[in-house]
Formats: sequence, C-alpha cells, structure tokens
Amino acid sequence: MAGHLSQKVRSDARYNRDHILDVAREVFAAEGLNAPMREVARRAGVGPATLYRHFPTKEALATEAFSDQMQACDAILAEGLADPDPWRAFRTVIEKICEVHARGFTTAFTANFPHAIDFAAHRERSLVSIAELARRAKRAGGLRPDFVLDDLILVLMANGGIHATSETTRAAASRRFAALVIQAFQASPTHTPLPALR
Repeated sequence: MAGHLSQKVRSDARYNRDHILDVAREVFAAEGLNAPMREVARRAGVGPATLYRHFPTKEALATEAFSDQMQACDAILAEGLADPDPWRAFRTVIEKICEVHARGFTTAFTANFPHAIDFAAHRERSLVSIAELARRAKRAGGLRPDFVLDDLILVLMANGGIHATSETTRAAASRRFAALVIQAFQASPTHTPLPALR
C-alpha cells in the first residue's frame, strides 16, 4: 500500500513538473522571460511553493524549457537525415525549424541567460546536419545550386522577427513564410499555393 502511494506521489509530481514546463513555454513565448514566476504558477494551477520546489529560479525553469526546444530541433534534424528523399527532407526541416523558432523563445533565452546552455556547440552541430541535408538536396536536383548556409541563418533571423497577437497567428505566419522560402530555395520552383494566414 505504501509503495503504491509513493508511486502515485511520484507520478503526480512528474505530471506537475511537465505541466509547469508546458505552461512556462506558453507564457515565455507570449510575454517574454520577464513574465513573473507567480504568473506561470497561476496559469499552471499550482501554488508558488510547488513551482519553486521543481524550479528554484526562473533561470532553472527557462533552461529546462529551452532544453526541450533544443531536443525538438535535434529530433527534427535526425528525422530529416533519415528521410530517403533529400528535397522532402530539406523542406520538412525548414518548415519544422521555423515553427519551433517562431515561438521566439530561443532569442529571448539566449539574451537573458547567455551562459546557461552551451548554445554555440548546439548551433554548430545543427549546422553540420543542415549542411549535409543541403548537400544531398543539391545533389538530387531539388535545392538551387547557389544555396549557402548563411541563407538559412537569414531565414531563421527573419522568422524569429514575426510578431503576432496570438501564438496561433504567429504559427500560421511562420508556416506561410517557410513556404515562401522553400519555393525560393527550390531549383525549379513550382509555385504551389501558400498556406493561409488563418
């Protein structure tokens, strides 16, 4: 009986922690990292003590939330590298990376907590993967031959500058922007209809 109770307590604590992280990502994306910890606790439906028990500082909370975004980017790149169709892989990676970056969390995090995570090392690993995807897509004839990695960095900078009144609108704008970029990168653009803004 005691073991079952202990397992339930651990399960509840894990749920609380995951739920707090989900809410924190939403709050930080919408309001930036200046949003108070109490606001995260309120929206998560937990008391401040519960929040601080899991994440004693805002940096600890933001670092954990950002780590998940880094893992999401790693998973996107791994999925792209595993795709046997080079152009589809390159396209999909751009779409998904733009979606992650549209939340604006990366820029806010690195500006507020520049030493919390070795972002430079992660960026270098990501660029190596993207360079390989680009090489494959060029060789297959899907990607224009004059594409360089700096083009994608410019795209991510522009995508990160998308401002909207809601996360839904921001995501829709990012999808449309990614579609425009992909057509620009294509060796022989097909000019398929762009995603709607709503």
